[in-house]
Amino acid sequence: MVTRSLRVLVLRLAIRFLFGLPRPVKRLLAGREVRLDGQVLDLDLQLLNRATGWLARLNAAQVGMAALAEQRRQADDAAELAAEGVFDDVVARDLEVAGAVGPIPARLYTPPGVDGRSGLLVYFHGGGFVYGSIASADPLCRLLAAQAGVRVLSVEYRLAPEFPYPAALDDAVAAFRFAREHAEDLGAEQTLIAVGGDSAGGNLALVVAHQQAVAQQPVPAFVVALYPATDADRSGGSRVAFGSGFGLTSAVLAEMELMYLPEGVPVDDDRGAILRAKDLSGMPPVYLSTAGYDPLRDEGEELAERLREAGVPVVARRFAGLVHGYASFTALSRAAHDATFDAASALRAGLALTGSGRETRPVLRSA
Repeated sequence: MVTRSLRVLVLRLAIRFLFGLPRPVKRLLAGREVRLDGQVLDLDLQLLNRATGWLARLNAAQVGMAALAEQRRQADDAAELAAEGVFDDVVARDLEVAGAVGPIPARLYTPPGVDGRSGLLVYFHGGGFVYGSIASADPLCRLLAAQAGVRVLSVEYRLAPEFPYPAALDDAVAAFRFAREHAEDLGAEQTLIAVGGDSAGGNLALVVAHQQAVAQQPVPAFVVALYPATDADRSGGSRVAFGSGFGLTSAVLAEMELMYLPEGVPVDDDRGAILRAKDLSGMPPVYLSTAGYDPLRDEGEELAERLREAGVPVVARRFAGLVHGYASFTALSRAAHDATFDAASALRAGLALTGSGRETRPVLRSA
């Protein structure tokens, strides 16, 4: 019987071979150049979409209707397939942190050359609030730790549908507060604790920062939000334009949102859709990226604009040729690699500026 590690190794070698082919051959395999909304889809990610379709057909024949647990395992395997494998000198240590109702798994990453206390990024993985784990986030957390030169604390919050909203958010808030309370044990400077995440995790990072501001509690030093979900139940715009053929589909997105928010966004609780929050002032500086071919693009960019209007320092980036989840494809696409390194550089710079004297207690505007 083929072991999981051997299967992952074989698939990784096959993928490296495929994406190492000459550009003309990759173009032949990927198909004609895709231009949409004034954007050109990155060739490597176009090829990845085609290859993912091939693998999906193979899996359908072998597995059939996989149980949710099997789908989650496959998501963890997929993260390993596209890992760069060049950050093995980052030291990882598994531990537990306080969640909302009890301890939850976490993993602390320490990059080489970091002596004494440093900045710390509390990281929330992506996966639509349904998939993902500290295992699936491992390659990205290693990259961020190494390139930003800070410790990273990856948190495994509870997932829907077993634990619908607000379980994930409650765990994320608890984990950030744990990090502040135990900063010394984690090797972190208490005033240099940032939050970050991709997709659903980007949503959690943003909402944690906002809720700390609303509660008049110390806010994170910085927020890194990669292609975040910001407005559940949304329709139209980028959710239609890029809703199929580019990885994440609008149909899958709607299914995951329904698992996380089975009753929809509560009318009296905008934490489920931060774009609807009435007041965004008091939040810390934010780095927010979007991908040009992402169903979530428009709502992310609208949130960036609203943050600016509220006086929040924002660095907003649109990577026009990329798709949702690009930070997981850095070994396959140079454009995805550069975009992810851009986020790490922003984190490094943001924490450096905070370390030069910025306070982390919010100053909310009066209504």
